[in-house]
Amino acid sequence: MTATTAASPKSRRRDGPARSRRGGRRHRRSAGPLFVAPFMMLFLLLFLAPLGYAACLSLFQERLVGGTAFVGLDNYVRALGDDQLLRGVGRVALFFVLQVPVMLLLSLVFALALDSGLLRLARVIRLGIFVPYAVPSVVAALMWGYLYGPDFGPFAQLGRNLDLPVPDFLGEGWMLGSLANIVTWEFVGYNMIILYAALRTVPQELYEAAAMDGAGAWRIAWSIKLPALRSALLLTLLFSVIGSFQLFNEPNLLMKIAPDVISSSYTANLYAYSLAFTGQQVNYAATVSFLLGLVIVIASYAVLLTANRRRTS
Repeated sequence: MTATTAASPKSRRRDGPARSRRGGRRHRRSAGPLFVAPFMMLFLLLFLAPLGYAACLSLFQERLVGGTAFVGLDNYVRALGDDQLLRGVGRVALFFVLQVPVMLLLSLVFALALDSGLLRLARVIRLGIFVPYAVPSVVAALMWGYLYGPDFGPFAQLGRNLDLPVPDFLGEGWMLGSLANIVTWEFVGYNMIILYAALRTVPQELYEAAAMDGAGAWRIAWSIKLPALRSALLLTLLFSVIGSFQLFNEPNLLMKIAPDVISSSYTANLYAYSLAFTGQQVNYAATVSFLLGLVIVIASYAVLLTANRRRTS
């Protein structure tokens, strides 16, 4: 008797789905890296490569005799004792303390008002609050620079017509507040949308249960809505930390109107730009940029650490 070695049709049918499942798993495992590859390539070319190049630049120095020379950390030691840089960082920190709480408070109030459902024409109001964010920062700075103008600005003309004193919005004492007003006008709508979107994710059943227990609108806002906004508020705060220390467009444009008040080192970011493109000190500008990035990382970490401690306490 001879044994048959050919597989039966039933066994071939069982093996077919198994092979297709194994092929499908291999295909899914290879699909992930393929989808991520375009992002990783752009991340490498547009972020990591320039960052590495800037790091190399910060370790060198251009000299009149001998050309470019490796100086190690000398540029960083110089930057830590640079009064212009330290004043710029301190000025931006003061700007953050003054501007960000006002901006986030206004965004929170608008988000809660829109989510309450008590406003008429809520969509129109929401669009009107968000529209300033769609205006480019260059246009916003030019527009507010005209409004602040002491000669032809409408505020100054109105004050002269009514014989009222008008603050010098472009003066030394008012400039930081004027910049804070421009940035607040630009980004209240952006942060409001983030907070409003977070409120829309709260289950409606929580509001209904609170109303059945006798909670009013203020109690619901304090006990349900505000705790639900903690993560969104932390996100907007982190964005504000990064944006504040990168303040550039507004002071750079107002510097043309008030050159006696805003210098090339008014903010740290403006100082790095002036060093690179006006003073041609590319190596030192790279050093200043790296130190500014370090300040942003430390400030962001401090915000996260404080938020986590309050959440766990």
